[in-house]
Amino acid sequence: MARRGAAALALALALLAVALAGAAAQGAAVEDPDYYVQEIWSREPYYARLEPEPFSPPLPAGPGEEERKLRASEPRPPKKATKPKKAPKREKLAPETPPPGKKSNRKGVKTKSSEKAAGDDHRVPVARDAVREGCPPLGLETLKITDFQLHASTSKRYGLGAHRGRLNIQAGINENDFYDGAWCAGRNDLHQWIEVDARRLTKFTGVITQGRNSLWLSDWVTSYKVMVSNDSHTWVTVKNGSGDMIFEGNREKEIPVLNELPVPMVARYIRINPQSWFDNGSICMRMEILGCPLPDPNNYYHRRNEMTTTDDLDFKHHSYKEMRQLMKVVNEMCSNITRIYNIGKSHQGLKLYAVEISDHPGEHEVGEPEFHYIAGAHGNEVLGRELMLLLLQFLCQEYLARNSRIVRLVEETRIHIIPSLNPDGYEKAYEGGSELGGWSLGRWTHDGIDINNNFPDLNTLLWGAEDRQNIPRKVPNHYIAIPEWFLSENATVAVETRAVIAWMEKIPFVLGGNLQGGELVVAYPYDMARSTWQMQEHTPTPDDHVFRWLAYAYASTHRLMTDARRRVCHTEDFQKEDGTVNGASWHTVAGSLNDFSYLHTNCFELSIYVGCDKYPHESELPEEWENNRESLIVFMEQVHRGIKGLVRDLHGKGIPNAVISVEGVNHDIRTASDGDYWRLLNPGEYMVTAKAEGFTSSTKNCIVGYDMGATQCDFTLSKTNLARIREIMEKFGKQPVSLPARRLKLRGRKRRQRG
Repeated sequence: MARRGAAALALALALLAVALAGAAAQGAAVEDPDYYVQEIWSREPYYARLEPEPFSPPLPAGPGEEERKLRASEPRPPKKATKPKKAPKREKLAPETPPPGKKSNRKGVKTKSSEKAAGDDHRVPVARDAVREGCPPLGLETLKITDFQLHASTSKRYGLGAHRGRLNIQAGINENDFYDGAWCAGRNDLHQWIEVDARRLTKFTGVITQGRNSLWLSDWVTSYKVMVSNDSHTWVTVKNGSGDMIFEGNREKEIPVLNELPVPMVARYIRINPQSWFDNGSICMRMEILGCPLPDPNNYYHRRNEMTTTDDLDFKHHSYKEMRQLMKVVNEMCSNITRIYNIGKSHQGLKLYAVEISDHPGEHEVGEPEFHYIAGAHGNEVLGRELMLLLLQFLCQEYLARNSRIVRLVEETRIHIIPSLNPDGYEKAYEGGSELGGWSLGRWTHDGIDINNNFPDLNTLLWGAEDRQNIPRKVPNHYIAIPEWFLSENATVAVETRAVIAWMEKIPFVLGGNLQGGELVVAYPYDMARSTWQMQEHTPTPDDHVFRWLAYAYASTHRLMTDARRRVCHTEDFQKEDGTVNGASWHTVAGSLNDFSYLHTNCFELSIYVGCDKYPHESELPEEWENNRESLIVFMEQVHRGIKGLVRDLHGKGIPNAVISVEGVNHDIRTASDGDYWRLLNPGEYMVTAKAEGFTSSTKNCIVGYDMGATQCDFTLSKTNLARIREIMEKFGKQPVSLPARRLKLRGRKRRQRG
């Protein structure tokens, strides 16, 4: 009896504890309004509010089918309320209002079905204010949505699985492999679907769709239904009055089509159910979902993984006018270290603006290296452009705050930044918006030229001369002249390309990076394969080890490039080379900026692909800035690696155009107009020779250390005997004797004497 009494007492105490815990949780919910709203949705599943039976796509019959249907029709019991954890002071949430850059006059298609009212059907919960609000993409294109969050009814094969159903994803060269260009259903019937698990309650506002990316096939969905669910078992179809709403899909495979939901839908899962498709094709689609994740104070995981930034910068997409105004603001804030200039005009007459950042803007300081960033050669690759504008603001603010690292960089380097090399193309992409521009809207110049591949092909000239053994007797291994046909007015050369060439010839750049988009990798030259007709072939430069170091310097300090767990953007996995790649081994390109810069100037140029999404939503810019900020600074600092110095005559005057050769490296550089030079090299010991016309050459042993800062290696050259004779005779008004001419005169005299 004593044991039973003790057990009864223990049970009573346990029940009392449970009751008190429930009361405490209820009190906590009342104290926190956001928590209370969250509990409303979790306690009353959507299917519990519905009239008769919601739409649920039939699944293929199989073992346990009836049991699964019964489980799906039964509402799950609500979870017990728990006391919420204290939210952080600054919780970064997705924006609830459309940003300025998200305009309605987009180039993509906005279908009529999205304008139809939903009638008086209130069976699906909507936002309490019932106001249409724009939401950013969930992140299918940016890979924020992982492959594990995408599911489909069926698929033709792994390469056409649900994980490939991402907006703007590109197919591989061989489409019948692991990397195809869409999700494609295994069967063409009305029971097929693809769904996204947002992993938290989300206010869905729209769907963007594309067809399959393919050179050979035409597959796209022409209409579809949209369904939402809170448990992935019971689904609510978006209604139009009393019937299911049919959304108009695509009319071709590449132009994105936006359908806004008649009212925002709050749920965890969203499913697309194709209803019709192109007659001669299959059910294939790529998509993006627009939605605002709702605050969830209970979920520490999401708050911990949200990316925030402490930099007070202007995170938005800037039109051409806004870009110019921002440059002006930065120039006014930091007038002592900045200068705005332009290198020319675009085809449409827009100025190609550049910003110089230096402690003595407007002049080349002897011994100070020149660095540049170029962005926006492809007008639709917008992320690079915005990163450059953010970098301008950051350098100005940190210099004013006396950040020692930035102050040292600005005072020891002359930095040039061109945010938008193709403003004509950008204006087209900007008008389309970040989700509806597709893969190529605004890529080319106004006259249809790809700037990045519009430079003279000097590789063929160099390799042809090497094959004929004319190096360096007839063709040098550096400073290769531009062919005459390229300089003619009839050549297919963009005005923007000519402006960049003139700019690079005028300023003695040492290192440069051109920012591009659509991938996450750093590509180094050569970009052109040496073997004819080879699409992919590893083709290194004589400075391959230096280029690999420079590429790795950026990739290794980027937050994602060297992450082995990262999903590939489209088809290429660059992790085997730590987020770097030789351009020609990726895909061969003739006339690239990287190859031209290396063979025609002193500048070592690399292509930096800063993101899978060429034109990310404004809400993604703070995170993209955090991904790239350290890399952008580290890459600029690499201009101080290697050797530097002055080449002077016996009177201390700088010798321009002197050749600097490194033993074992078949690529030379030349001194600038003041006789100063910079030669990028990895740590090691090098035999370096300086030579100039009319001077005797000089060789030195130069050691490059591991610490940041170039090794000083100066040369003093004396004139040759012939040069001295010429100088003396010119000084006294006499010309050196020409022996061949003298012989001709003597022969003439002898003939006259004989006659």
